[in-house]
Amino acid sequence: MSVYAQLSNLGTWNILNFKYIYSDKVSFFGETQLRSLQFYNSYHYYEYKGGFNFKPGNAYQFSLGLGSYQTYREGGNFLKPKNNDEFRLWPQLFLFQTLFGIKIEQRYRMEMRWTSAGYRNRFRYRLGASYPFSLGNQKAKNVQLILSNEVFFTDKEPYFERNRFQFGLSYKVTNATTIQLGYLHQFDYRINDEIGRNFFVIGYFIDLFNKIAKKSSSESVFKEN
Repeated sequence: MSVYAQLSNLGTWNILNFKYIYSDKVSFFGETQLRSLQFYNSYHYYEYKGGFNFKPGNAYQFSLGLGSYQTYREGGNFLKPKNNDEFRLWPQLFLFQTLFGIKIEQRYRMEMRWTSAGYRNRFRYRLGASYPFSLGNQKAKNVQLILSNEVFFTDKEPYFERNRFQFGLSYKVTNATTIQLGYLHQFDYRINDEIGRNFFVIGYFIDLFNKIAKKSSSESVFKEN
């Protein structure tokens, strides 16, 4: 019974991500997410989004994305009326570096948000670290331990909106597919566009390569959350 109670208090965060790598510098992505406040029950949120990345060097990358973000009321599956119906446009900057074998990533994002409560701005900063290693007798480093924390701010009081902490494991099944499992804790402060809880994270990521693109694993392991 205690195991069931713990699972019922653990939400789920499901991710399906596609990326088309056109060249070493240009790629396009699409992603959808489905979230629940209990373990595969009490579904309250979904989103779908897409955009493109431009990576002129190994140390940084520019991106532009847009998408739809839908939040329903707590207490059931997709209960109406909605808490929030939102369209979002966001430019962002990634910075990459490696220190003692650990990959460090910083992401700066500005969100322009057309919500049910009107237009809003939001600013996000995420710091992440990943440690790649090989599993079994394989020479390629196909597993990564990942850890990240992200803070959300606005240009209106109370300014601070959210903190999102995540850790997990990423396993590269093939050169084109990756599975990610993890835990995410989200704390919200006076906002209703999504509900902060503890989540079990499962993600499936598919990379499609153009013939002129190198099949490299140097892209961000944290994707577009």
